[in-house]
Amino acid sequence: MSLRSMISRLSMGALTLAAASALTPSAQAAAPESNDPIKIALFDWTSVNLNAKILGGILEKLGYTVEYPTADYLSSLTTGLTNGDLSVAMEFWDTTAGEAMKASDATGQTERLGKLGPKAKEEWWYPEYMKEKCPGLPNWEALKDPKCAEAFSTAETAPNGRYLGGPVTWEGFDDERAAALKLPFTVIHAGTDAAMFAELESAYQRKAPIMLWVYSPHWAPAKYKGEWIEFPDHTAECYDDPKWGVNPEAKYDCGKPHGEIWKYSWAGMKDKWPVAYKVAKNYTVDTDELNKMSGEIDLEGKTPEDVAAAWIAAHEADWKAWAE
Repeated sequence: MSLRSMISRLSMGALTLAAASALTPSAQAAAPESNDPIKIALFDWTSVNLNAKILGGILEKLGYTVEYPTADYLSSLTTGLTNGDLSVAMEFWDTTAGEAMKASDATGQTERLGKLGPKAKEEWWYPEYMKEKCPGLPNWEALKDPKCAEAFSTAETAPNGRYLGGPVTWEGFDDERAAALKLPFTVIHAGTDAAMFAELESAYQRKAPIMLWVYSPHWAPAKYKGEWIEFPDHTAECYDDPKWGVNPEAKYDCGKPHGEIWKYSWAGMKDKWPVAYKVAKNYTVDTDELNKMSGEIDLEGKTPEDVAAAWIAAHEADWKAWAE
């Protein structure tokens, strides 16, 4: 073989390697550190499952195998995430999971990966049209008036008002709150997140009485005109010390805490799947964008997978940077 032929063949080989390299994202150049599936928890509301599908879709593009087991919101912090049955979960809210997160941190077997981005708020909420029937709102003390309570009543609760709480797995201490503040309201728990907001839609269209648990980030506060009840501000003492607050004989005589939304992983994730861990740790989402995408699923009937795929395509530069 002539020297010119050898140089030509070597040059062609280099060009081929360069072309292949250009077609392969740097994050995908190496095989996943483990072929075991990364298990991303699904819970029982839209935004958390959407975030799970976005993270999972990104990780699949990086070559990982992903599974989506359904888990219990609060107990997962001290069960699945501690033993590796779950690898990562995307939303734990300060409003409801504060105590469970402290217990999880104490095990040393999980890692708090950081903030998701949006601020968390959850509280009793009513449509604006109910205000004329209970003019003292949004002050919580207006709810103590029997006439106001009756305005929120239904056949199953009359003369008490009816408060539609979230699924019992969310906790939130609404039964305890109503009792501690001596509110003439009966707490009814929705079976699912979807059922709760379907009931809001039905009541709102008919201008029927309704008081329910509404949270943000979510599309509902933007779609419906209404207000959250203004309870006494939450403090840690309110949940721990009966002597604190307006009722010296009971805990929970205040509103829910506000705060952050946190991501958690099994402590072994960072060693078993370092790049996937880095992506999960860096993952954030904009509040308005999350509300919009959740509405596309709940109101427009799109699938979480389709909405997630659109986000992944639109934010390719972001998630590739997260993997660096």
